[in-house]
Amino acid sequence: MTLTHFQRYQTWYAALFLCSYIFINNTINASSNIMEAQRDGALPFMLWEPFVWEYSSAIGTLLLFPALVWLLKAKPFNWQKISHSILLYLVASIAFSLLHIGIMVAIRKLIYTVQGMQYDFGLVWFELLYEYRKDLWGFLFLIVVIKTYQYVVSQLSGEAAPITQGEDPPPAFSFDRLLVKKLGKEFIIRITEVDWLESSGNYVNLHIGTRIYPLRATMSQLITQLEPQGFCRIHRSHAIRLDAVESITPLPSGDSEIKLKTGKVLNLSRRYKEQFKGHLHSFPAHI
Repeated sequence: MTLTHFQRYQTWYAALFLCSYIFINNTINASSNIMEAQRDGALPFMLWEPFVWEYSSAIGTLLLFPALVWLLKAKPFNWQKISHSILLYLVASIAFSLLHIGIMVAIRKLIYTVQGMQYDFGLVWFELLYEYRKDLWGFLFLIVVIKTYQYVVSQLSGEAAPITQGEDPPPAFSFDRLLVKKLGKEFIIRITEVDWLESSGNYVNLHIGTRIYPLRATMSQLITQLEPQGFCRIHRSHAIRLDAVESITPLPSGDSEIKLKTGKVLNLSRRYKEQFKGHLHSFPAHI
């Protein structure tokens, strides 16, 4: 598996790793419950029950995981306002626990009902406290996993930043070089080496041949800065350097396909077609 392949599908790999880990961990927990009960004598439950308990908890965790990723992006821990951040994450952990409990109890009740049985959650306040104790640890563990994963990915793939004149450039500054930090080293690349841009959340991925470098910016901000250097937006999520275009193929739908010299094929949305034509006329040397 190449680094480029991993970068393209890292979300799927991360999801596969998380699902596998939780499934294996909860399977071990369920089988441990059965083995401990057998060691003490007759089973006080059906063989399938521990798996329902554990897998319902796993499903709840997986469903809430995207919300936790969003929290870390939208409200990163601020060490300058540590008391505020601690309070925010404490409230978030309580919400996480309540939602997790709600999901797993609903799943358990549904399965028990199908089996013609009744699920008893127990003494509510005690069980909520008991579950929160476990969920708080799980909440913190997932945060550590997410941050560690993001750090490892950033070190492997590198992260780009504009090289500008001065420490506080104006909002509409322009630049022609990027500083890429990767595995403790720094590289300088030119904007003219970038083939196309891909929006990815709070980042824009810069594609240079088979390499991908994330730059912390939005597509709207970045394309405004790079248009004077021959870049043009062709889709809500994509932009290209006109010099990198090899051919344009109209489609029956009204969209078009743009093939780059690297062989990459991107969609030219009808929404951006007139804008694209205008850029071609403005940069005749790029046709």
